[in-house]
Amino acid sequence: EVQLVESGGGLVQAGGSLRLSCAASGFTFDDYAIGWFRQAPGKEREGVSCISSSDGNTYYADSVKGRFTISSDNAKNTVYLQMNSLKPEDTAVYYCAAGGIATLFGDEYDYWGQGTQVTVSS
Repeated sequence: EVQLVESGGGLVQAGGSLRLSCAASGFTFDDYAIGWFRQAPGKEREGVSCISSSDGNTYYADSVKGRFTISSDNAKNTVYLQMNSLKPEDTAVYYCAAGGIATLFGDEYDYWGQGTQVTVSS
């Protein structure tokens, strides 16, 4: 059974940091890209960052470049999203997803986690 389990969300003040984790199981981790997406209330889902597990290439949305860093620990089948200099507009439910290619387009992903809430207070 494919599982993606996010953790690490929470409440943080503006300017603070959080590290999200996405633990994957049930598929060959090295064959998939992992993406992070977020959705705020009343807004469309947004691709935040993604990483190719095979070659390590990474991609970021312009809104998070220079503040967020994605990384992968293939030995642990886990992808991390380090979020620094958080802003209130980063508040959303964050989801990780697994798919065949590293892209910020969510429809390309096959498997999704349940999400973790990130709230940034001003």
